[in-house]
Amino acid sequence: MEHITLLLGIVIVTALVFDFTNGFHDTANAMATTISTGALKPKTAVAMSAVLNLVGAFLSVEVAKTISGGIINEDGLKTEVIFAALVGAILWNLLTWLLGLPSSSSHALFGGLIGAAVMSMGWSSVNGGTVVTKVLLPAVAAPLVAGIAATLATRLTYRISSRTDEKATSKGYRAGQIASAGLVSLAHGTNDAQKTMGIITLALITGGVLNPGANPPMWVIVSAGVAIALGTYLGGWRIIRTMGKGLTELAPPQGFAAQTSAATAILASSHIGFSLSTTQVCSGAVMGAGLGRKGGVVRWSTATRMFVAWGLTLPAAGLVGAGAELLTKQGTWGIATTAALLVGGSALIWSLSRRQPVDHTNVTADEIGTPGAGTAEPAGVVTTAIAAVTPPPAGPVTTGTGTSAVEGAAPAPSVADSARPATV
Repeated sequence: MEHITLLLGIVIVTALVFDFTNGFHDTANAMATTISTGALKPKTAVAMSAVLNLVGAFLSVEVAKTISGGIINEDGLKTEVIFAALVGAILWNLLTWLLGLPSSSSHALFGGLIGAAVMSMGWSSVNGGTVVTKVLLPAVAAPLVAGIAATLATRLTYRISSRTDEKATSKGYRAGQIASAGLVSLAHGTNDAQKTMGIITLALITGGVLNPGANPPMWVIVSAGVAIALGTYLGGWRIIRTMGKGLTELAPPQGFAAQTSAATAILASSHIGFSLSTTQVCSGAVMGAGLGRKGGVVRWSTATRMFVAWGLTLPAAGLVGAGAELLTKQGTWGIATTAALLVGGSALIWSLSRRQPVDHTNVTADEIGTPGAGTAEPAGVVTTAIAAVTPPPAGPVTTGTGTSAVEGAAPAPSVADSARPATV
């Protein structure tokens, strides 16, 4: 600790800020379905998730090793490169949070790290094989696997419970949701908190405090776990709303199936060192559960916005990280300018979010009007056409002479009458 310089200290603090944003950005992964189905009250859900995120941070360091010694070559890497990478990741996290889009905090971090490293040392600084096998392939495969598993689990669940009383089984499924949500929170802490551990460890290696290939020190593990837990407790209510209400309407059996499938995928990936996006896994599981119920509907307009955000995350964070590195290369004034831009951009996004706040009091409301925050799916062409030809409600029956069949009622106007101009 005595060898930590001012710049290294700034990088560590910035990494913990990213970890904090990761916590409130990804709270929806664990608790959105539990909140939307009423299994837990919002504040209780995020408190439970925060505690289990903290516990999960101590279970493994495999993902941290992937980041600290796998994606970027450590030789010649400078501490300011890591700072620039974190700037790109934090700003992208905050922007997608403002829009209520469940994008990947993991890919924001990887994008920022790759962009900053390329700007500093060129493409040779990136281990392309590791990026493909442990980042890109899991990003494509994991949501598909979780979605298919959730679809099959939902169908199996409804088939098993088809002959039982729905009210009686819903209580059991709500209890199952709470347990599976806890498992997702534990898995999230195991996977996502390690990413910050890996970044801090990488910074300590570049600063000469640790030897290459070293495991994260205990103080790094504790600080990363606490930061992500605090962020989780505050709750990313905008994204919780999108995940819980914006993608599909979930019943307790579907929520249980979605969360169990997601937790299984995340824990398996953490065990083998895949730096998985918990956001993508949980989103895929929610959509799969929505499709698994007969008559279930996925709101594809929301899903499309989410897919676009997924695709943009890596390159967008990379561009911001590269721009930040271009500034930090200029010396002290460049680092100070980058820090000022980070603080100013974060403050601007926060002030914009206060115009239409979403919190635990209105997260389950049907309409808020927040962009991307789970507003109702707009009517399509077919729905509009059907509504246009729907006959009006039946009125009083008229006789052939034009008099009303109901005594005292005025006769209904004929088409010819309505076509005549009004007279004074």
